[in-house]
Amino acid sequence: MKKLGFGFMRLPVLDENDRTKIDYKTVNQMVDTFMSKGFTYFDTAYPYHNGYSEVAIGKCLASRYPRESFFLTDKITVGLVNKPEDHEKIFATQLERCQVSYFDNYLVHNMGELNYRKAQKMHTFEWVKSLKETGRAKQIGFSFHDSPELLEEILNAHPYVDFVQLQINYIDWDSNSIQARKCYDIAVKHGKKILVMEPVKGGTLANVPPKAEKLFKDDRPDLSIASWAIRFAASQKEVAVVLSGMSSPEQVEDNTSYMENFQPLNEKENQIVSEVVNIINESIAIPCTACEYCVKGCPKNIFIPRYFALYNTDVQYKENYFSPQKVFYNNLIQTHGKASECIGCRQCERACPQHLEIVNLLKDVAKRFE
Repeated sequence: MKKLGFGFMRLPVLDENDRTKIDYKTVNQMVDTFMSKGFTYFDTAYPYHNGYSEVAIGKCLASRYPRESFFLTDKITVGLVNKPEDHEKIFATQLERCQVSYFDNYLVHNMGELNYRKAQKMHTFEWVKSLKETGRAKQIGFSFHDSPELLEEILNAHPYVDFVQLQINYIDWDSNSIQARKCYDIAVKHGKKILVMEPVKGGTLANVPPKAEKLFKDDRPDLSIASWAIRFAASQKEVAVVLSGMSSPEQVEDNTSYMENFQPLNEKENQIVSEVVNIINESIAIPCTACEYCVKGCPKNIFIPRYFALYNTDVQYKENYFSPQKVFYNNLIQTHGKASECIGCRQCERACPQHLEIVNLLKDVAKRFE
């Protein structure tokens, strides 16, 4: 199997204010391009696009291609499980939405301290194990957003899982917050296959500071900026698949062009990446990946990831006389809560896989744009 996977998390939509209105015609085109280049791995989850990502898998993939021609991953989100019998209800809905009778990979979704304790209480790992035993899932594992210590605990408690899905990118590889390298090493020690999510860190590594972009382009003018991030993740020896949440036909064309005959980074390219890491760490303000886990249930409907993205851009590129980011911000607050309207309930912080201090960061956003 080729190392690039198609994540159905950030699909093109017909209305930017409504993530359920997926542009199925464009997604069909993207799927066709992906499959025609020999790539077969697709990833979705129950909450993506408010449930419509799985619907898109059914419409754009499963109903148009033979089941044996593609490899499909889905996940159980423990936040939706209030009693053990909910597992089966959610799973039945997923099969129906995706128009399949089994999943090739099935994950316990977004394991961190709080979610893992709930998964223990709901016996979620044991239920997922039963899926493999009954053939409804070919391989099982979990996605992980927390400390190396917790990863060790989970793998010791559930040695039967086949793989771990980790956030790996060149910014997080040696960071003190994500500790991607340490998590990778633990998974390798336990003999687990590794899948990669967020290789471009929610798109932020496709738009690096000008000084960093120049380093990339001077060495490989033929490659996109995002390609360096995906190739870095794919270059780690034990990585089986790198997921990219592709949002346009152009992104599919770009990603498949350099991953079709993938070559790991060489010594010179790794050195360039190290220099870029230093440049980005000096300039990035908020390391948000725009996963949007923080948005659901916000009592003030604050569009946290979009505000953070505007803030980061403003910090890096703001002209003294005009801020296009502030214009965007003022447009967004017509339909969403202002950053200053945060009531400090910290629900967002409990949901954040990056462990950001969102409440305090929103104060910075408010100070800059309001």
